[in-house]
Amino acid sequence: MAPLMFKDAFWGSDFTCHIGYDVMRQRLLDGRQMCKDMEELLKMRALAEEKYGKELVTISRKAGGHMEISTLRTSFDKLKTEIENIGNFHIHLSDILKDEVKKIEAFRERQKEQRKKFESIMEKLQKKKVLMFKKTMESKKNYELRCKEADEAENGAKKLNSMSKNSEKVRHKVKQCRQAASDAEKLYINSVIQLETVRHDWEETHKSTCEVFQQMEGDRISMLRCALWDHCNHFSMQCVKEDELYEEVRKRLEQCDINTDNDCFVKMKSTGSRPPEPIAFESYYQTGTVRDSDGTAQLPAEDSVPNSCSDPLLGSCETLDLDSPHNSRSALTSVGESEASDGEYAPLPGQDPDPPLAAALATEELYVVLYQFNAQLEEELSVSRGELVRVLETGEDGWWKVERDGLSGLVPGNYLDKV
Repeated sequence: MAPLMFKDAFWGSDFTCHIGYDVMRQRLLDGRQMCKDMEELLKMRALAEEKYGKELVTISRKAGGHMEISTLRTSFDKLKTEIENIGNFHIHLSDILKDEVKKIEAFRERQKEQRKKFESIMEKLQKKKVLMFKKTMESKKNYELRCKEADEAENGAKKLNSMSKNSEKVRHKVKQCRQAASDAEKLYINSVIQLETVRHDWEETHKSTCEVFQQMEGDRISMLRCALWDHCNHFSMQCVKEDELYEEVRKRLEQCDINTDNDCFVKMKSTGSRPPEPIAFESYYQTGTVRDSDGTAQLPAEDSVPNSCSDPLLGSCETLDLDSPHNSRSALTSVGESEASDGEYAPLPGQDPDPPLAAALATEELYVVLYQFNAQLEEELSVSRGELVRVLETGEDGWWKVERDGLSGLVPGNYLDKV
């Protein structure tokens, strides 16, 4: 299908009307405004891209992560690097858009100069055509008036032919009117010829202007279409480029390993492979106490703590050497100041002897309490210095389960000494 042509579609029925030309000219002016709108769009987008790019660069440079280590640190640094690259890409895209704006501005100015050139020519021809048309219409009016006067003079002369009087004068007037009509006719004909010449020039120029305006409009549409196409291509490339950069980050994240990072942290920041030793109990009366690795307190053999024996269980003994198991046993065996001759324990003062219990105590492992201990938890047992307890269970953590007077609980193992 053949395209429609401006030169076949923009004419007017009125000789002095130029509506077709005015419509085409307005179309070019609207196209010029469209170019300005496109420029404004690209300018705003360029500013947005530049601002966004600079913000991305700032973010990438201000981002922390310096305390991280190993593979996660590498992944985070890669992300910052790619963010900066994306920011620089947006800044570069902003420069491209600014160049596009300059190209559109130059194109718009070229079209403006070309349009102005044809507008000037058309305006002159249109003015000339209108003036010639007015002149022709005046000549026509004058011609019609002179012809009417000549006809009236001839009709008047015919009426006066019957009268010989003033006939010569009437004929002379008729001759003058006819000559004036003839001159008006010539002038009218010349005006019509001149008008036709001007009209022909205007018509040819109008056709040429229509062709030029149609070509200009085609160039404008093509240019803006290409600009929009390139604009979309730029942003498509930007999206593809950003995805490629983020893909690099994802590849680096695939190498991020939890165990590797933890091993790196241990190797870099290790503070020791063993926990601190337990705190040894230090007696107020005993100095130089040393704790073994199992938590048992060892007291120097040569030191002893003399204490007043006020426990009724220990009878009337005045002192007790707690560091010597032999002395402890001697002190305990002196309870009641005597021992049964048959090898049994003597009864405690103020109590009836209980032969079965005495026999049981003789066979069980009894321990004497070296230091007073106050229970703080429900499973613990409070004991006083000098008391006898029966050990039920020894724990590796240094706490022993003992029984006293039918009550059982946990006490520190190093607070006891075997009888």
